[in-house]
Amino acid sequence: MPTVYRGTIVHTKSFNEFESFEHGFVAVQDGKIIGVGNDYENWLSTQSFDPKSLKEVRLSEFQFLCPGFCDGHIHAPQYAQIGLGMSVPLLDWLNTYTFPTEAKYVDQEFALRIYRGVVEATLRCGTTLASYFATNDLASTLILAREAMRQGQRALIGKVCSNCNSPDYYVETTEEAVKGTEIFVAELQKLKSPLVLPTITPRFALSCSKELLKQLGDIAKKYDLHVQSHISENLQEIQVVNDIFKTSYAGAYDEAGLLTKKTVMAHGVHLEDDEIALLRERGTSIIHCPASNTNLNSGLCDVQRLMKAGVNVGLGTDVAGGNSVSILHALARALDVSKHIEVFNSQDIRGTGPAKSPQENYQQLSYKQAFYLATLGGAKALSLDHVTGNFAVGKEFDALLVDVSVLEKPHRSLTVDELLEKFIYTGDDRNIKSVFVAGRIVKGSQCQPE
Repeated sequence: MPTVYRGTIVHTKSFNEFESFEHGFVAVQDGKIIGVGNDYENWLSTQSFDPKSLKEVRLSEFQFLCPGFCDGHIHAPQYAQIGLGMSVPLLDWLNTYTFPTEAKYVDQEFALRIYRGVVEATLRCGTTLASYFATNDLASTLILAREAMRQGQRALIGKVCSNCNSPDYYVETTEEAVKGTEIFVAELQKLKSPLVLPTITPRFALSCSKELLKQLGDIAKKYDLHVQSHISENLQEIQVVNDIFKTSYAGAYDEAGLLTKKTVMAHGVHLEDDEIALLRERGTSIIHCPASNTNLNSGLCDVQRLMKAGVNVGLGTDVAGGNSVSILHALARALDVSKHIEVFNSQDIRGTGPAKSPQENYQQLSYKQAFYLATLGGAKALSLDHVTGNFAVGKEFDALLVDVSVLEKPHRSLTVDELLEKFIYTGDDRNIKSVFVAGRIVKGSQCQPE
């Protein structure tokens, strides 16, 4: 039976194309979108089914439907340490907090408890698609995959690989990393889940030998798999990678065949121009993680520079470098970073001289562009924009029902743009009344049909 949602509808069609329908509709059947627009009666007249068979859901004045959020980079095991170590640089943070935490996931009961929690938390915050790093441990990584399936979240799951420059208690041999990855891919393929897919996951170039990176690239190519890793996050890290591989950070991955159209690289804070050109040529995307870049003192990623160069960008929470599992929070912090970049470009922030000339043609991200990064941009980065990311007919209905009046009713009516802006700047998970994945409610409850 088709269901039609009537009310305010918002989504994006590209980085610079925001579309909304104040008195709109989205029609859904068997989990897929079969109609969208603002002329419901005209659309209905073209359909072959009996209109009486429709279930109609009407949104209230302060509610709207938008696509579900995409978290393009999140470390599921680090949910256990969220909010800790936010005052130390990346490499120190890894050795002090992260590696000891991730080594605990050989305990499957511990793994199940934390992984259940992180999937619940991300869904509550509206993440309908997540790209998860797990740990080196194969068994617990399969637990994460099954938990995402059980709760109905769309996810890419990766068994982390690292065979060098890691603590003795948390390192693999090349053979163990490769064999574990192949088994993991095979086990996920056996599940035949339309929602949960494997992704090849070298932790980062610094923790993988050239041999391991090459073999992981071969596996990705053999099975046409997604790939995820990190790039150019921290200046110290970049220098070490350059010294080891005798090439650029992007070049180290490219030589292994790991830069593809199905690859996402987190951060990209300090990319050189030739690296950006290489990413564009390969079709590789960047996941912007503004919270962790700030928390770990890594730097400010210039999203506009990447987008203008033809590199697609999505958003990531990067838990636990990031201190929140909410992409809504990441969206707001991306806007902050963009404003900070403009300040640095246009002002003498030390007060020691005249203001600098603004960077030519630099523009802050608009909240609508940031909303793209959180939805369609993320889906595109993960090569799943043919399935999700906006409300195009034929895509699956991954959506959020948002109510901006949950905490305090606005004192006047709001325009469509104001509804979205208010949600971005003042909202949290309490404003997300329902979360849909492939048409199924996975969090919250259905509105009462009229």
